[in-house]
Amino acid sequence: MLNAVSDEFEARLREALPRAVFRPLTAKYLEEPRGRYAGVSGLLLTPSNVDEVAYIVRACAAAQVGVVPYGGGTGLVGGQVMPAGPAPVILSLERMNAVRDVWADENVLVAEAGAILQDVQGAAEAVGRLFPLSLASQGSCQIGGNLATNAGGVNVLRYGNARNLCLGLEAVLPSGEIWHGLKRLRKDNTGYDLRDLLIGAEGTLGVITAASLRLFSRPADEGAALMVVPDPAAGLALLGLAQDHCGEAVSAFELINGMGLQFLAETMPGVRLPFADVPEWMVLVDLGVARGQQASAMLEALFADAHERGLVLDGLVAHNEAQRAQFWAVRESIPEANKRVGSIASHDVSLPLSAVPEFVARGGALLARVGDFRINCFGHLGDGNLHYNMFPNAGQSRDDFADMRGEITEVVHDLVADMGGSFSAEHGIGRMKVADLARFGPPAKLTMMRNIKGAFDPVWIMNPGVLFDA
Repeated sequence: MLNAVSDEFEARLREALPRAVFRPLTAKYLEEPRGRYAGVSGLLLTPSNVDEVAYIVRACAAAQVGVVPYGGGTGLVGGQVMPAGPAPVILSLERMNAVRDVWADENVLVAEAGAILQDVQGAAEAVGRLFPLSLASQGSCQIGGNLATNAGGVNVLRYGNARNLCLGLEAVLPSGEIWHGLKRLRKDNTGYDLRDLLIGAEGTLGVITAASLRLFSRPADEGAALMVVPDPAAGLALLGLAQDHCGEAVSAFELINGMGLQFLAETMPGVRLPFADVPEWMVLVDLGVARGQQASAMLEALFADAHERGLVLDGLVAHNEAQRAQFWAVRESIPEANKRVGSIASHDVSLPLSAVPEFVARGGALLARVGDFRINCFGHLGDGNLHYNMFPNAGQSRDDFADMRGEITEVVHDLVADMGGSFSAEHGIGRMKVADLARFGPPAKLTMMRNIKGAFDPVWIMNPGVLFDA
């Protein structure tokens, strides 16, 4: 049983830590973007170095006080707020935001956990390198949170997710011990991979305080195209053709549903739509090519071949960076348009690539039996990750369907499981999907996860209620 933060506990911390560590707790730290959870008030602490983090965690372990790590607050599954239980320590690493070192020749950058993703991208660009993790929230999300949730984004197809972009970690374990694992090695076969245990653990096994990150050469030329496809099956065939034409130059391959463009027209008329008549399905193909190659020429050749094969009905190829940015503005504005419409139920699922078209067809048919609402299916077709969301019809509110949310999600997740997919592709479990993990997780996996949790965190102070029922 965890204890609440007490006046005595806070007083001991104030005696040992600098005044700047203590900040007033504002609503920001008790909210999450979708408004599904409101956090329990607690003690907000903002350490400036790993030793202060270690002291705080060690004190919490001794007093059996829960610790809720807080990054940029952009997570969508409630991992950053604790809605019930004894008042915790809310541990924000926002002051630990430095880029400590850059080894451009090694393609390595070391950043503290509170560094904003966009700032890390900028630090890489300043030395002529690329840090390819790219998310809609990159102006506010933090590297520590990206790693704790094993974030994905639009470039997973080419570069992998956050786990693939990390070489080493510095972290504070639930005992308060510091693990100095900031290695710059590509090969290190010296036992269990603690880095990979902490990445994706959502703050339940410790607090990531810094990371060694992989950098890449910047493409000599980049380009994008929007191509209208008859259906997701044609989009999948186009993906294979694009890889045949362009190889590893394909950085992103995004599926866009016409419903997303309709939502943009309804809620964000300032976003320029690419086609006068909204197509039912389209894909955004993005290339980054080496010196001596021209991205737009490769995309034009791809379009010509795909059109001849009947895979593409129409399309636009960007011939400069401004046009490419316009294409991406359409894709990156869809989540905000979704938010303004107000989703009834949102799902972050992944499937074997060949199963995506069947999933889209079966999902629509199954949900039609549940109710009458709009479906916006879009996402990272290149790695099989779909954002599959239900919305009210025009003139209705998501509140009109509140009693159906559970049934909708059950239908979607059952279908995903039946087709060999995952109900959580890139957002993690947080607190929102704990019951789903218990339901769909293989028993042996759940047993191993609990054993690992107990070994790392025997008092279970770290992020109570995440991954496991509190």
